[in-house]
Amino acid sequence: MTQDDAFAADLLRGHTDTIVLGVLRRGDAYGFEIYKAIRDATGGEHEIKEATLYATYRRLEKDGLVESYWGDETQGGRRKYYRITDAGRAVFSGNVAAWVATRHVIDALLDVSGAPPKNPKDNPAKGTAK
Repeated sequence: MTQDDAFAADLLRGHTDTIVLGVLRRGDAYGFEIYKAIRDATGGEHEIKEATLYATYRRLEKDGLVESYWGDETQGGRRKYYRITDAGRAVFSGNVAAWVATRHVIDALLDVSGAPPKNPKDNPAKGTAK
């Protein structure tokens, strides 16, 4: 793992709940299925450790954001499935809105457009008072 990978992982770590809720918005899924959806969505470039995900599932369920149920044993081994609740959908929407606002601020601060920095003296409407 490079330093850039570690930095990206640190940024994503705080959003694990939102990532899991986003996967569950597409439909009910069992634990390893959620893990694979996250890994596949990034082309295999990012994985969330299964232990981290299972702690996330327990926390989301305790907070009422997901519900779990046992799947039908005729589909192979007995699997615990998770579904997002209405409260989970509301939290997901709020977290995405917060992320978009944060991303906008960070992009502006980092000036990702590549445009030269604006000098307040170049803008007569916002020039400094003399």
